[in-house]
Amino acid sequence: MRYLTIALTKGRLADQTLDLFEKAGISVSCMREKDTRKLIFTNEEQKIRFFLAKGPDVPTYVEYGAADLGVSGYDTILEEGRKLYEVLDLGIGKCRMCVCGPESARELLAHNAPIRVATKYPNIAKDYFYNRRRQTAEIIKLSGSIELAPIVGLSDVIADIVETGTTLKENGLGVLEEICQLSARVVVNQVSMKMENERISRLIRALREVTA
Repeated sequence: MRYLTIALTKGRLADQTLDLFEKAGISVSCMREKDTRKLIFTNEEQKIRFFLAKGPDVPTYVEYGAADLGVSGYDTILEEGRKLYEVLDLGIGKCRMCVCGPESARELLAHNAPIRVATKYPNIAKDYFYNRRRQTAEIIKLSGSIELAPIVGLSDVIADIVETGTTLKENGLGVLEEICQLSARVVVNQVSMKMENERISRLIRALREVTA
């Protein structure tokens, strides 16, 4: 029997995902080793391999078949636009993608005026402003502290992930519109879904039961 390979997003999301896998009867003790330099972790009994990757890379590993399955934030799935199956919402890592800015920017949104948007998620921002709002928008891609952009006049608003909104408030910004709800999702390689349908479906069912 070949190994099923699963790509997990590094960080807090990986810990929450591993807890769910354990509840679903999938042993992840190989992943709990402290201070290891291993890159691939193997569950020999259930023939499952795990590896950790940066969030934006997980859908890439899955699309190209380096991983059969992956767990990725919905923001990453939308932004990357990879060819894969999104099969299950795990209900963890919940937050929102929002348009945020100073109160004065509400006028630009209300009147569909040309607007400048700073974001780490240009594809999500383009889809929202061009296709959903039908609003002329200049999208500026940034990597660092997005909240800085409207404060220093680089942009009118930002499109970013909001969890508590505390950072926004501390900087005189607020949520102006919600783009979408976000959470961690299970994605599957299209070929793997055909070749390993029974094993993958069984794993998805087990996860669904513990997340219901």
